[in-house]
Amino acid sequence: MFSRLHEDIESVYARDPAARNWWEVVSCYPGMHAIWWHRWVSGPLWRVGLKWLGRVASHAGRFLTGVEIHPGATIGRRFFIDHGMGIVIGETAEIGDDCTLYHGVTLGGVSWDKGKRHPTLGDGVTVGAGAKILGPFTVGAGARIGSNSVVVRAVPPGATMVGIPARIVEGVASGEAAHTFSAYAVTTSDNDPLTSILKTLAGRSDQSEAQIATLLARIAELELQLAPQKKSGSG
Repeated sequence: MFSRLHEDIESVYARDPAARNWWEVVSCYPGMHAIWWHRWVSGPLWRVGLKWLGRVASHAGRFLTGVEIHPGATIGRRFFIDHGMGIVIGETAEIGDDCTLYHGVTLGGVSWDKGKRHPTLGDGVTVGAGAKILGPFTVGAGARIGSNSVVVRAVPPGATMVGIPARIVEGVASGEAAHTFSAYAVTTSDNDPLTSILKTLAGRSDQSEAQIATLLARIAELELQLAPQKKSGSG
């Protein structure tokens, strides 16, 4: 128990520059409180078959922390929830080690089936504020989900996703991403495919306008050359 507590506190130091000391983390981080409540109260009740008590405990944890974690969810080590308010983690969601979620994130389901209906996050995944990951697919290890994105399909390892619906904007090797933390899953890369398409279209438009201008200038020249001939012919 104490080794896990130490791991959790160290993970906060590694990912939140505002954390000053262990007492502040223990007393003032609702994301940590929500994880501990799930790990040692609601989750164990659910796993031993006390489903109703597990749900009641989960509801109490939601009231106290603003984070809703279903007692059936599976959560790995060194999981960090920053700010926490408004996070929803569904019953069949699975979260790997060293993952980070910001406020307003939903790991939700889109099916009425009783089986697997929530996403699986691989190790080292970062999910930005307000992002929604909806469905029983896998978000690969080291992937980053941009703030307010809506992810509805599987995400390759190391990818960065943005938009509605989310699309890949850059590829990062999973080994590198596992050791890199990006606050709010923001990337400075300019490799957004939509931006690239728009730039290409803008470039082609400029070329077309230049060609049209050249043709109009050539037509004007020809008209000037033909004007004397027209006058002599009419005379």
